[in-house]
Amino acid sequence: MEWKRGKSVGRGSFCSVNLAFRAGDCSLGELPQLMAVKSSAVSECSSLQREREILAHLRDCPEIVRCLGDDYTIENSRQFYNVFLEYASRGTLADLLKKSGGALPELDVRCYTRSILRGLRCIHESGFVHCDIKLQNILVYSAPDDSDDVKIADFGLAKKAGEVEKMNLRGTPLYMSPESIAYNEHEAPGDVWSLGCAVAEMMMGRPAWKRRADTDISALLYRIGFGEELPEIPEEMSEQGKDFLRKCFVKDSSNRWTVEMLLNHPFVADDIVSLPQANKPSPSPSPRSAFDFPEWRNSTQSSLSNSISCDQEQSVRPDSIDRIRQFVSQRRPNWESSDSWITVR
Repeated sequence: MEWKRGKSVGRGSFCSVNLAFRAGDCSLGELPQLMAVKSSAVSECSSLQREREILAHLRDCPEIVRCLGDDYTIENSRQFYNVFLEYASRGTLADLLKKSGGALPELDVRCYTRSILRGLRCIHESGFVHCDIKLQNILVYSAPDDSDDVKIADFGLAKKAGEVEKMNLRGTPLYMSPESIAYNEHEAPGDVWSLGCAVAEMMMGRPAWKRRADTDISALLYRIGFGEELPEIPEEMSEQGKDFLRKCFVKDSSNRWTVEMLLNHPFVADDIVSLPQANKPSPSPSPRSAFDFPEWRNSTQSSLSNSISCDQEQSVRPDSIDRIRQFVSQRRPNWESSDSWITVR
């Protein structure tokens, strides 16, 4: 396929993303004139090749960004591996939230959440885990009825479910699950936790974790992985929405609701009730799993704490502490800007 590289629209640790324009005749006539191309130097393209393979498995899922092909090019005496993706003209949910100047309407959040859940169902049923669900990785498209629809993108950190890798920490700190930090577990429940963080952020217009401007990465990771604190649940949210987030923010991943269970939650039901009605007090919902009882208490939470002390180190795996200490730095991130968030590779 003949194509021309356009302006840059994004950049990652090992990849760049540009607009791509189809040039000349193309035997694959279904390819659009405008695409996005994700490129990496051949010497560093293993992650991008893996992403291409995963997207091939998920090509039939309408809530996943479509891969349109790949090729190799030589530019400025360097060889690149390129993956072509459908272009999202409306950017990401992070862009949409920034343009809104604050929170998004709950009705919109419900619709976006339902689409993301459907995409996650495809990912998990296909035997993969995304590992980096966040607003920056959810693309916004214009649907045929002029409404906005969303698709999951950026599978650079995705992995096969159950596959054990040497990578200690993967993901973006503000969205990482407790078990991914404490026990190096990166499985489907972690995507559910990350989704909860994304939903809360859409509702509040800011990250779900309260933090000071001078908070460093290691302190944040410890709060998430070993403290008893949970991400903030927006007060302005309907009771259905709050209950949805409570099902996502369960410390013990074995008790956390699955994607399939969440798709049956009233918050994302296809027949969404009006928000005034949803805000009215209602009886407690019937339990949907063996762990969904008010009396249930996770016995493992008692070993978590809000700060490290000599007496507490026995309840925390030493290798987990060592992993967090790798992020001790004099650098102070600007938490108000998503551009300064660090993706842990």
